[in-house]
Amino acid sequence: MTNHDALGRWSPQALAVLRIVTALIFMLHGTQKLFGFPAPPESGIPPLMSLFGVGAVLELVGGLLILFGFLTRPVAFVLAGEMAVAYWMFHAPRSMYPALNGGDAAILYCFVFLLFVFTGPGAWSVDGARKTGPRHSWER
Repeated sequence: MTNHDALGRWSPQALAVLRIVTALIFMLHGTQKLFGFPAPPESGIPPLMSLFGVGAVLELVGGLLILFGFLTRPVAFVLAGEMAVAYWMFHAPRSMYPALNGGDAAILYCFVFLLFVFTGPGAWSVDGARKTGPRHSWER
């Protein structure tokens, strides 16, 4: 067995760890905007029916769904879109350089969520528990 084979068999678990950690951190953005936890945003808690309020709901509810790996692909698609919109509407106009415009996280979230659109949730997910058999070679 080569090192690639030995590491490759842990891909579903590594993907699940990425999914869980990403979701937990992403959810904090939603709780910050909705509840002021762990600290309120500098601009204050946004109205629920504002662009930031809708984003906060997506971050909290979408993050929770991603955390449990439930409806992972469609939810990840929506969240990737949210992060793309956030980057181009709020970060990119400040500067073309992500390190200067504060958009690093939005870019990373966008592409991590896109990864989940194509890979699914990995191990330890509601989606995985709901299906009857493996659909991909790494899920065997």
